[in-house]
Amino acid sequence: VQLQASGGGSVQAGESLRPSCTASGPVVAINTMAWYRQPPGNKRELVARVRSDSTTEYADSVIGRFTISRDNAKKSVYLQMNNLKPEDTAVYYCNVDRLNYLGNWYTGDYWGQGTQVTVSS
Repeated sequence: VQLQASGGGSVQAGESLRPSCTASGPVVAINTMAWYRQPPGNKRELVARVRSDSTTEYADSVIGRFTISRDNAKKSVYLQMNNLKPEDTAVYYCNVDRLNYLGNWYTGDYWGQGTQVTVSS
């Protein structure tokens, strides 16, 4: 199973980006999908997660600016990021905690390769 992220980039403060992440391979279902980020010189932190029942959770710093969504048919998760700020600069990683692969459920941390988001003032 691979998680392939894309959609990062370099923007000015106040602009928007919408990274996406797709699971490849014979994945039948996915439990919770999430986005994390790792700013330069800092630890990886949770940005947002969306559970299988579509309930969501956000870091306080992105509430009102970011929206996480998923498309189960496409095995994809998206992060609409509006009104970006320089402090949002980081490598963004998608994450899955549990998935059904070839009919069996597997629990573990599955990570995408990361996509760079750079916001300049």
